Amino acid sequence: MGYRIFLAGGSGAIGRRLVPQLLEAGHQVTATTRRAAKAAELRALGADAVVVDVFDAAGLRAAVTAAKPEIVVHQLTDLPPGLDPALMGEAIMANARVRDEGTRNLVEAAKAAGARRLIAQSIAWVYAPGPKPHAETDPLDSGAEGGRGISVGGVIALERQVLEAPMTGIVLHYGHLYGPGTGAETAADPAVHVDAAAYAALLAVERGSQGAVNLAEPGTYLTTGKAVSELGWRADFRMAV
Repeated sequence: MGYRIFLAGGSGAIGRRLVPQLLEAGHQVTATTRRAAKAAELRALGADAVVVDVFDAAGLRAAVTAAKPEIVVHQLTDLPPGLDPALMGEAIMANARVRDEGTRNLVEAAKAAGARRLIAQSIAWVYAPGPKPHAETDPLDSGAEGGRGISVGGVIALERQVLEAPMTGIVLHYGHLYGPGTGAETAADPAVHVDAAAYAALLAVERGSQGAVNLAEPGTYLTTGKAVSELGWRADFRMAV
């Protein structure tokens, strides 16, 4: 049975690979973008496109409630193409704001719409120093400083809001992305192909329990047994096209 899904960040690297997977699985997808030019791309993929800024709380609430989603998927980021090092200093702060204020607005909109499940993108390389591989129960690096401190602070804010929301909250701890649309052909451990990252979000629509789940290819930094046992996830998943 298909679900009504509101995908925040449909035009991002993961969002563009997730929309076709959701539609193929029989779900109805409303996907957002901040730019009108990208709305046509989302419509071409088969989604209902909405142009809205996550920082426009009233506009976001109206868009989500109009879509009447059973499930909300949060794939919003604010990062430069290819993670351009020259732009990353400013982007770190912008992305942390998306994770904090943007997530807060999206959670409130999801609550107003009566959504029962919220799936959110997070990152896997923010665990506090300690024995590896890291499991989902390990603490995050709340004592980090500088740019890492800003990033980790945003992640902690996102995860707290998602997991405290009055619905099933699932946080996807993605490794470093590579593959189509990411600007990278490979990535350092922990790494995950963008298609496999999107596949995890698809699986979380119907499976998985409250909490975080690590998603990366075999390596030394993370354990990923929970993703395999609870979601049936495969790190080698690739889209046919």
